[in-house]
Amino acid sequence: MPRVIYVHPNGERTELEVPTGQSLMVAATGHDVDGIVGDCGGVMSCATCHVFVDPAFASLLSPPGDTENQMLEYTAAAREPTSRLSCQIVMADALDGITVRIADPQL
Repeated sequence: MPRVIYVHPNGERTELEVPTGQSLMVAATGHDVDGIVGDCGGVMSCATCHVFVDPAFASLLSPPGDTENQMLEYTAAAREPTSRLSCQIVMADALDGITVRIADPQL
């Protein structure tokens, strides 16, 4: 099963196996990963699952759509070039080992 590594603001790392087809937000909230809130449940209406994707993996992702881009303009932490909403990153075998830094703050 592919893995994701969440890097917390304090540098701590949480590694999880994520089923193919599941979003990184669902994986994080299902395993109580601190810092990923996901208030809206993944419908892109809250931006509380903001992460910064490691540049080595950012190019493997589809670009953010219009709605995600709009929501990234309203995140509590400043947007960076590899900012994404983790609800929009769907695990695939090609993403095995993806590393995302959890944005701080989320709210």
